[in-house]
Amino acid sequence: MGDSAAHQVLIAGSIAAFTVDLLVYPLDTIKTRIQSQDYQDVYASQKQHSTIKGTLGIQPPKAALFRGLYQGIGSVIFATLPAAGVFFYTYESAKSFLSKTLPTSIPTPFTHSLASAGAELASCLVLTPAEVIKQNAQVLQRSTTSGRKPKSTSLEALNMLRHSPDGVWRRLFSGYTALVARNLPFTALQFPLFERVRRRIWEVRDRDRGKGSEQERSLVETGLVTGLSAAMSGSLAAFVTTPTDVVKTRMMLAAGGKQQPESSGEVLDKGRQHKSSKSTSGLQVAKEIVRERGIRGLFRGGALRTAWAAFGSGLYLGSYEVAKVWLKKE
Repeated sequence: MGDSAAHQVLIAGSIAAFTVDLLVYPLDTIKTRIQSQDYQDVYASQKQHSTIKGTLGIQPPKAALFRGLYQGIGSVIFATLPAAGVFFYTYESAKSFLSKTLPTSIPTPFTHSLASAGAELASCLVLTPAEVIKQNAQVLQRSTTSGRKPKSTSLEALNMLRHSPDGVWRRLFSGYTALVARNLPFTALQFPLFERVRRRIWEVRDRDRGKGSEQERSLVETGLVTGLSAAMSGSLAAFVTTPTDVVKTRMMLAAGGKQQPESSGEVLDKGRQHKSSKSTSGLQVAKEIVRERGIRGLFRGGALRTAWAAFGSGLYLGSYEVAKVWLKKE
């Protein structure tokens, strides 16, 4: 891949990531809270609202589940842009390299799976610390009665992680394996299916319009075809990988342990107290979830994740492809 093409891919990927993060972030926050260990006690129960009303003598605020839906957005913006650039650059480069290197007898979907796997391993290194901070910030329950100016929830979550006895860096990367375990099967399933569906749609479209029609593809048409293909493949991949997403959420929230940020006077209820800050494997977390909620617990938030992935993947890859084509023309 040439320097100009690489630069275009990095910019296109960053534009797509930034657009999607801002629009679908509230859905991601709700999903995280639904998958948290204390969802029933903190977000689904009305006891908390009754306690707040009786103690403070005021009307209860909006349901905790829907309050502060953009908590932790700062850390994601700073990390998602470079992570998306790394992913798309690695994916496009690996896809091009493997297509030229591997024997022609190897199926194209297998090549796309390998390329997406390598891209995920690289991007997760950049994304993991931000994901840990983001998900811990998403479940912070803050008091609205303090007269002090509220601090950034991302900074509060980071401050909480800094006080971990295991060290901040170990905590920030505690969910890397869980993130990879979720994203690898997701992208390995999504991208081959995405490429196949998109190619099939273009084949039908070009056949109906005759020769030379490939050169007549507009930006809008490119975005719609890519977005539809991504939405179909993303929703299926999201539902299948929901159990690994639930485990990843639990592991990243556990990174906060029992530690409270220094500004604990502003925190009403962190919504999660763990018996130990000791690291737990993904398999142990999965067993704990099944013991608590049964198999259904592993699919908690699955419907929301599927809808979120359909909308997010369609917008993400659609805007990425449009940005890449537009930059190439420019």
